[in-house]
Amino acid sequence: MSGSLVQKKIAVIGGGAAGMMAACAAGAAGGRVTLYERNEKLGKKLYITGKGRCNLTNACGRQEFFENVMRNPRFLYSAFSAFDNRAAMDFFENGGCRLKTERGMRVFPVSDHASDVTGALARAMRDCSVRVRLGCRVRQIVTDRDGAVCGVELFDKTKEEADAVVLATGGLAYPATGSDGDGLEMARCLGHTVTPCFPSLVPFEIEEDWCRQLQGLALKNVELTLFQDQKEVYRGFGELLFTHFGISGPLVLSAASHYDAQKAQRTAAVLNLKPALSEEQLDARLLREFEEKKNRQFQNALDGWFPARLLPVMIALSGIDPHRQVNAVTRQERRRFLDLIRHLPLTVTRTRGFSEAVITRGGVSVKEVNPSTLESRRVKGLYFAGEILDVDALTGGFNLQIAWSTGRLAGESAAGQETGNRKGNQSE
Repeated sequence: MSGSLVQKKIAVIGGGAAGMMAACAAGAAGGRVTLYERNEKLGKKLYITGKGRCNLTNACGRQEFFENVMRNPRFLYSAFSAFDNRAAMDFFENGGCRLKTERGMRVFPVSDHASDVTGALARAMRDCSVRVRLGCRVRQIVTDRDGAVCGVELFDKTKEEADAVVLATGGLAYPATGSDGDGLEMARCLGHTVTPCFPSLVPFEIEEDWCRQLQGLALKNVELTLFQDQKEVYRGFGELLFTHFGISGPLVLSAASHYDAQKAQRTAAVLNLKPALSEEQLDARLLREFEEKKNRQFQNALDGWFPARLLPVMIALSGIDPHRQVNAVTRQERRRFLDLIRHLPLTVTRTRGFSEAVITRGGVSVKEVNPSTLESRRVKGLYFAGEILDVDALTGGFNLQIAWSTGRLAGESAAGQETGNRKGNQSE
């Protein structure tokens, strides 16, 4: 590496997952790196991911990884090839953060503490002599007469020189952690297009009142189908949680990645409470139950069919008199009840806001960013990493892997290290 590359000054704006990885990569590549973080500590959003356990990546193969990327997966090919999930796992293991793989190939620290992930990154930055400035907010990126990056201006009006800037300020999700869109505004001011931003991986608000009666109840092994403009846009299987406003849980967060607030005035969600049974199997089971308990009241003939709190709701929705004897329930009523179990309707009014969203859908248009280097096509010396880009994925560690991959590529590119021809580790 030449001396000029060793002396290159790199400014990284944002001390989250992508920013810290970019700083590590730029420092390891010989750059003189300064990381600017507006909060009092690094990785503030990391501490709340995975309920504090930090699901830092997913150990799946390459094809499955890209199947879980919802927007612009092809844009990530170079970044993922240069630093894939196996490389990320090696990075953290070598940095003293021991890992474990759980259900769904989700990867966590053995300790179940997100602080171990941040700690590994902080140590790596120290090893690369990265200068970390906490509680330091960047006001704008400064360019020279030719429109190339030449530094940053802080909110106290001081200016600091930089040969390259990595913008890794996140999107709009969890604004309490500092993701309030200031980085998106910096990008706009420099001529970049920012696609419309929406909350993603976020709970749904539901119109039906009975949902709120079930607040706190979790249903496992149910199927959720989402319809917009009467077209099926998502079907998934997993866990759902009723809340005071509607529904949440892993199944709902995944469905929200397919929700388009711009296209549909009304959205319907349909629950199948017994997806393991076909309609014929479920009807046969219901018939046996009714035969065995034919002299009982309807409300007392469904033991074990539903959680205790859900049972009265299902009885009320069925329209069958709860006090009627089972042998008086007509075939038509039984068939309607069967259909209710398999197609429990919910009306989605909207998603919750950015304060409850795991990630942001939308961001800096990838058409204006070189995927091989993550350098801006509009501003020389400006690089992007992480959630600020218009790229997002489903739950399971995929979004943090995007942060690691893009952070690594942006940092190395900013420092001048050639990465475009490097294959890196690929998990097939």
